[in-house]
Amino acid sequence: MDTKLLEILVCPICKGPLSYRQAAAELICKADRLAFPVKDGIPVMLEEDARKLPAEEEVA
Repeated sequence: MDTKLLEILVCPICKGPLSYRQAAAELICKADRLAFPVKDGIPVMLEEDARKLPAEEEVA
């Protein structure tokens, strides 16, 4: 994931910062506990495509 792109991308719901989880190819919103997929290097920033993070999953 390009670091410049990561600096300007925000959560489409709360407009908060995102962190990149490389192993899972996901952008994580800690506030909303959502994981947005990155497919072929392109972030999919749609709420309906986001994965809800379960309470037991660590959000780092």
